Amino acid sequence: METRINVFEKGQKAIATLFGITGYLKKSGLEKSLVDLVDFRVSQINSCAYCLDMHSKEALAAGETPQRLFGLSAWKETPFYTQRERAALAWAEAVTACDVPDEIYAAAKVEFSDEELIDLTLVITTINTWNRFNLAFPNTPGSYRVGQFG
Repeated sequence: METRINVFEKGQKAIATLFGITGYLKKSGLEKSLVDLVDFRVSQINSCAYCLDMHSKEALAAGETPQRLFGLSAWKETPFYTQRERAALAWAEAVTACDVPDEIYAAAKVEFSDEELIDLTLVITTINTWNRFNLAFPNTPGSYRVGQFG
């Protein structure tokens, strides 16, 4: 495979924008553990190996359990997740698929305030963007170090 553009070198302005969004989201009221689960689940859906490596390392370092990460692709069939996490995961899957039925919106509204749901949607759209950058301009899975990007 031909070496592709190093987006961190050639796309610094674009990437800085994404880091700015990530910085905003870190200050939002959403729990880090919830954001980690959403980032990991969306990366699973998008088959982004680099992002799966990154988010599994970050989640585990923050105290997430291996059992919950390993079970995430089958979250509907496991008892490992709270109702709030389930609503977030369903919302993440629907937004990623660009098909958000009323019942998924209603379940999310039970668990999240208006501002939280907007922030959660920004989490989802941002990880989708990161996934697409990493699929278009791949980084080597396994090379991420916890805290590498702040």
